[in-house]
Amino acid sequence: MTTTFITENRLKNIKMLILDIDGVLTDGRIYILPDGEEVKVFNTLDGHGLKMLQRAGVMVAVISGRASKASEHRMRQLGITHYYAGVSNKIASFRDLLKKTNIQPEECAYMGDDLPDLPIMNEVGFCAAPPNACEAVLHSAHFITRKGGGEGAVREICDFILSAQNAQGEEFLA
Repeated sequence: MTTTFITENRLKNIKMLILDIDGVLTDGRIYILPDGEEVKVFNTLDGHGLKMLQRAGVMVAVISGRASKASEHRMRQLGITHYYAGVSNKIASFRDLLKKTNIQPEECAYMGDDLPDLPIMNEVGFCAAPPNACEAVLHSAHFITRKGGGEGAVREICDFILSAQNAQGEEFLA
């Protein structure tokens, strides 16, 4: 049995994709302007992939250790209503999210890049990491994307989930 088959098997029953922001939806860099305003760069391919997932009936949520106006604005643009920001205990937010959505841990996919992501990664049915993640996360991931965080890594996972669930097609073109 190939690794790809095992990975695709894990994705067939995914009902929710949960993401970290810094290092996953962004490249992890934070630009701070002289007035203290933070600027982050998000990839439009990731955004479109998340929209396609939502149209296919897969819920998208975000749990981030940092809060920022830029991230909050982007989550609103993407229609992500389950947004936990500035949390120090990601696993507590994860459990709250499961309770609110009535989704089981094995029905969740998670993508993270650093140590605070490990507790969730250890509970979900599928976990992924960008190649620039810390070593412990890379060892725990079921799948490591080719592209880095903020460079289309999330889109890879979105496409992978859609493909595993046979949910891709013209109806997802915007």
